[in-house]
Amino acid sequence: MQKYGSDYRQYMKLAVESMKSSISEARADKRTSPVVGAVLVTPNGDCVTACRGELSEGDHAEFTLLERKRLSADLQGSVLFVTLEPCAPGARSGSKVCCAKRIVQRRIAEVWVGIEDPDPDVNGKGIQFLADNGVVVNMFDSDFQQEITQANKVFIREAKDRVSRAEIQPAPKNLSALEKPVPDTTPDADFSSGAVEEFMKKNDGVAFSFSMEGFIRTFTQLKYLAKDSKTLRPTGLGLLLFGKNPQIFFPHAVIRATFLAPNGKEDIETFSGCLSKQAKDSLEWVRGKIDKHIDRSAAERKEVYGYPIEVIREAVINALVHRSYDIEGASIHLEIGNDAIVVKSPGGPVKLIGIERLKKLDAPYLSKNPRITYMFEKLGLSENRGLGFKTIRNLPAEYGLPLPTILFDEPYLTFTFPRAYGIGDSDERSHGLNDQEMRGLDYIRLNSPITRLAYEEHFGLSTRMAQRHLRHLVSLSLIERVGAGQNTSYKIVF
Repeated sequence: MQKYGSDYRQYMKLAVESMKSSISEARADKRTSPVVGAVLVTPNGDCVTACRGELSEGDHAEFTLLERKRLSADLQGSVLFVTLEPCAPGARSGSKVCCAKRIVQRRIAEVWVGIEDPDPDVNGKGIQFLADNGVVVNMFDSDFQQEITQANKVFIREAKDRVSRAEIQPAPKNLSALEKPVPDTTPDADFSSGAVEEFMKKNDGVAFSFSMEGFIRTFTQLKYLAKDSKTLRPTGLGLLLFGKNPQIFFPHAVIRATFLAPNGKEDIETFSGCLSKQAKDSLEWVRGKIDKHIDRSAAERKEVYGYPIEVIREAVINALVHRSYDIEGASIHLEIGNDAIVVKSPGGPVKLIGIERLKKLDAPYLSKNPRITYMFEKLGLSENRGLGFKTIRNLPAEYGLPLPTILFDEPYLTFTFPRAYGIGDSDERSHGLNDQEMRGLDYIRLNSPITRLAYEEHFGLSTRMAQRHLRHLVSLSLIERVGAGQNTSYKIVF
């Protein structure tokens, strides 16, 4: 079981169903416990399930599987599916062994995780521990992630509140070099008081000063401040998010924008400052470059742009939140042309997701920079749990526009948004397709695998025309045929 495929979904579904049977425990600290389901699949195909609290109050689902149901079994090479990130070293009280360590000790080969645990004692550290110890880690599909998130919405809200209020001390290990203090900086000299005040009001709903205990506690917990010897200094993360001029320290952390006017002239801009400022300034610039008119068909007048602003917004925000900030000399590029809009972001997709799942536009949610994501969420600049991809997936149905092509050519992950069918497509394999075939390819990309009958009915085509389209797409290796006879279906190829 080393290759991503549809067979995994049955175990994801089983884990989610097991999650629903979780038994909550009475906790002295009054916290809400998560609901968690787990499925263990051994190399010989045996399958066993567990949920939180199934056999004993408070027992984690992984503990129940590994230590209660399969204590003496040889689990080498097994695959574990669990709806919530396994707890990390330092997260358990007393002498209790964390679930991530138990998984490594039992020589589990592969773990599929539903969602990250936002608890500040875990928050990516469980996944990191597994990966550091040779376990292959993947994420559940996004539809299951949404179901898990909904079932745990109270637990997630409380955990995020604990992050900002520093109720739990962070683990000593820094997961990012950006979390280290930057020498010769101080909060009052290098932070923008306006940016910090905006965040603090959204985060705690209170007034702010640099000497305030609440500010120091929150920013230290979030790794925006850290001690250098005895002096509290901004970290790289803090400067990127709140710095007056973070480009002094990170000159590559900018958005370089280019607009190609219909007359052939170029308008070039560079957006700098802290990341939230870059987001707001660049999107305001985009609004001035995309053709618009006033729609008076409804009771209220509405500005209608030549390309949906919300899609560009999602692409730019995703680039800012998920880019790699340690690639020196590489900046975000935003290019608006007559045929296409291109957003280039330094760094590849998150390792646990990969380019193949990203191209499906249904990749599971996993933040490359969770501390940056947290700040953007608090300011209302981004939505969590992959809602950005949902906006992009709606391009064909809602706007009659093509899906973007997604390529990774070191060091840039590039999203190319054609502004109409038949133009601006950077995938050479698509050359020679007519507009209807391009729409058909997008339909299969979003719904793969599909049958010939489903394709025929969706577009209102004759059987002969549908067969012609599908044969042409197969001949170009854009899709592949699976099965035979009445069981024939077609799936996308990347």
